[in-house]
Amino acid sequence: MAIRVLLADDHSVVRQGLRMLLSLDAELQIAGEAADGAEALRLARELRPDVVVMDIMMPRMDGIAATEAIRRELPDTEVLALTSAADDESVVGAIRAGAIGYLLKNSEPGDVIQAIKAAAAGQVQLSPEAATRLMRGVAPAQPADGGEPLTERETDVLRLLARGMANKEIARELRIGEKTVKTHVSNVLAKLGVQSRTQAALLATRMGIAGG
Repeated sequence: MAIRVLLADDHSVVRQGLRMLLSLDAELQIAGEAADGAEALRLARELRPDVVVMDIMMPRMDGIAATEAIRRELPDTEVLALTSAADDESVVGAIRAGAIGYLLKNSEPGDVIQAIKAAAAGQVQLSPEAATRLMRGVAPAQPADGGEPLTERETDVLRLLARGMANKEIARELRIGEKTVKTHVSNVLAKLGVQSRTQAALLATRMGIAGG
């Protein structure tokens, strides 16, 4: 089944370019297009795409606010930020809002396609610039003192998630169902007090969990 993608960018030429690029891959299908964050949210509610490719700087509602609303209302829809903004505020804001990946518009076409597929599979995908800013800049909030600890299985899931594994790969590695992995991931995010897999992966690295 094709990955259904919603394109959100206020520049029609960018949307046209992405549409042409994605049409070259049979595994990707354009579900719709939005010219601002408010329209992206409305169409995401209506179309339930697998992935929203989201610009950050848009009128009416910016990409960060739209990402936060989409991830809150539609947890099965992943958001991939694709933008020209590489500043700390944009990168950290998008990831905190729940974006699973962050790419710059100067990325290679193949990298964009790969990032969309990775997002649909639940894999974190960051441009080198975004990863550097995240690691150097703002760490995710530490779990609150006295918060509920992760179970052994949740720790296993977090470790594999931090290595960049998709849900299907985690399920295969741990010999459990993919739905069970999704449940564990949701529990991990809640216990760590973060909104996205990206934040969880970053926190796992800082906690020394990722490499074990």
